[in-house]
Amino acid sequence: MTTIERIEHWGDTHHPMWLDILRVFLGVFLFFKGLSFIGDTVHLQTLIEGLHFNAWTVIVVHYVAFAHLVGGLFIAIGCKTRIASMFQLPILLVAVFFTNLRNGFSFLNSELWLSVLALVLVLVFMITGSGKLSFDTYDKENR
Repeated sequence: MTTIERIEHWGDTHHPMWLDILRVFLGVFLFFKGLSFIGDTVHLQTLIEGLHFNAWTVIVVHYVAFAHLVGGLFIAIGCKTRIASMFQLPILLVAVFFTNLRNGFSFLNSELWLSVLALVLVLVFMITGSGKLSFDTYDKENR
């Protein structure tokens, strides 16, 4: 058994029910964040241009919106949660360490704290997986 398989097995066997509820809330939050990015692409484009990606701005804007919409939905229903979390990871790392830290590390910077919380939860679900209340479990049991 490889290290990745051992981590997945540990995550599948040590997954309390309250973590499923937290996973659903995280997925819904990311989904609505994706909707807000689609509704205000100018704001997202301004944030990304501040990072000096230049030619990649349009691609990054579409990746962020798509990853939050689809990834958030997949995380909420528990479908391929580990993979969906991996697609969220680069977005949240940039949000925490490059975008939100420019506004200052203070208790008043609520966007930074939301990004940090989402990053920590995405890392947790990359390890623990979907849980019992998920599409993955339903699919596995009904094959």
